[in-house]
Amino acid sequence: MATGLMEGVGSEQAQRLRYTLMHRRTLKDALLTWLAIGLAVLAMLPLFSVLIMLIARGAPLLSIELFTELPPAAGMPGGGIGNAIVGTLVLVAIASAIAIPLGLLAAIYLAEFGGNSRFATVVRFSAKILTGLPSILAGVFAYAVVVATMGSFSALAGGVATGVLMVPVVMLTSEEAIKMVPSRMKMAAFGMGSNHTQVVWNIVVPAAMPGIVTGVMLALARAMGETAPLLFTALFSNYWFEGHLGEPIASLAVLIYNYSGNPFEELVKLAWAASLVLVVLVLLTNLLAQRLTKRHPEH
Repeated sequence: MATGLMEGVGSEQAQRLRYTLMHRRTLKDALLTWLAIGLAVLAMLPLFSVLIMLIARGAPLLSIELFTELPPAAGMPGGGIGNAIVGTLVLVAIASAIAIPLGLLAAIYLAEFGGNSRFATVVRFSAKILTGLPSILAGVFAYAVVVATMGSFSALAGGVATGVLMVPVVMLTSEEAIKMVPSRMKMAAFGMGSNHTQVVWNIVVPAAMPGIVTGVMLALARAMGETAPLLFTALFSNYWFEGHLGEPIASLAVLIYNYSGNPFEELVKLAWAASLVLVVLVLLTNLLAQRLTKRHPEH
């Protein structure tokens, strides 16, 4: 009798489960889930297609010579993109030296001192507008301020242009990271007799450093791939960077722009190889930022 009762309960549960699976809300949930998965796959198709195309056309040229030699003369075989790689790193270093201190100090002010004051609100609003600023306008600004003043295109002007694009990213992400620091840590420091400045530099900034570094890495990834600002500022050079910030400098983005439409096949191949190298650099930077975020979750 107990066995029959259990079978009856099991049959009733199975029938209820079948009813639940056929329920309108359940079907709608399943359809929307599969729709979301399909749209996500569709959104990733351009990325994977670009990566496959870059690997197919750029990977065969990967060699030591590609990273250590200068671009060849028009119509000549061989050569490399070593000067463009060095130039890109130099430009990113200049931009970081400008953007990281400005962005971090502004974030500290907004998070710890500015609060919801009118001035802080205006600064935040301006930073959000700058995140959507067309990069070519940053190049025009650096051209007017640096190139026109110095009288020549230069690595310094290119660094200023990319730095302008990095500042709002560093500032906004750093502010959010600082705001996520638990207030109990600050209250404990205040209770031990520390003033506000000591709390900020000794407690808040070190605790928020993983989030700050993540924002910096994302800003660097954006700066590496910019082309329009560099056309107005750094221009291009077929030679190695020799430490003169007042002279034009090569970069991967501008090299790709110059060589992709070139009639000489060797230079077009170099453009494909440079595109692959640039994409890998940007992807590695983004992956490093994601890893830092997961390794040091905000509290």
